[in-house]
Amino acid sequence: MVLNLRRLFNRRHLFYGMIGLFAISAVYIQVAELISSGPIAIAGTRTERKVVALTFDHSWGNKFTPSILDTLKQHDTKVTFFIMGPWAKKYPDVAKRMVTDGHEIASHGYRHENYGDRTREWVKEDIEKSHELIKEVTGVDATLIRPPNGHYSQQSLKVTDELGYKTIIWNIDSLDWKNPGRDVIVERVMKRLKPGGIILMHASDTPVQTAEALPILLDKIKAEGYEIVTVGQLLSQHAQNGILRH
Repeated sequence: MVLNLRRLFNRRHLFYGMIGLFAISAVYIQVAELISSGPIAIAGTRTERKVVALTFDHSWGNKFTPSILDTLKQHDTKVTFFIMGPWAKKYPDVAKRMVTDGHEIASHGYRHENYGDRTREWVKEDIEKSHELIKEVTGVDATLIRPPNGHYSQQSLKVTDELGYKTIIWNIDSLDWKNPGRDVIVERVMKRLKPGGIILMHASDTPVQTAEALPILLDKIKAEGYEIVTVGQLLSQHAQNGILRH
């Protein structure tokens, strides 16, 4: 009898343990579905084609931008520039040239501060102010945004989505802002090259080696059989197998 009671006791514990696991699993699935059904930060696309999007963040200065634009034009390459509203206002001719040269214009916000640390009202105001300035200068109604420092929260993603923007991050980081050396920048990107990737570079004055690395990098990427496109093209034409979440 004692032996039977022990077996029953053990079975009851096993039964309730299984019930608990099922309950936890159900909650996890519900939370995962809730998150996946909401706005996301995009890091790239799933595609078998050898295609990558090249992007430049721009928040201040104009020391290297003309050279970068010249190189892109010489290589017949179109990219996506994530520019800040105040920068566009300060350098309208350069911002307009980006459009004239056929590049995609996107937003990098108004103030270079982390969206994930701010209230929804702050984020909304920042995006709207940048949008107005970018449109005033370039005539472009931007629909893509890269939050400063790539920093975001579920709340900021929701606000961004409500304003008609997609949040774009990256999955190939050149780390050019650290100024590690021209060849290091090139090597770092080439080692991480992948179909559907989004490459992060900077056109501001802080990275002093980007302009020098760019022509070498463009040649190497194309030598590997890759096509360079804008983020908009990547999302609309090269996302056959879905989007990569950041």
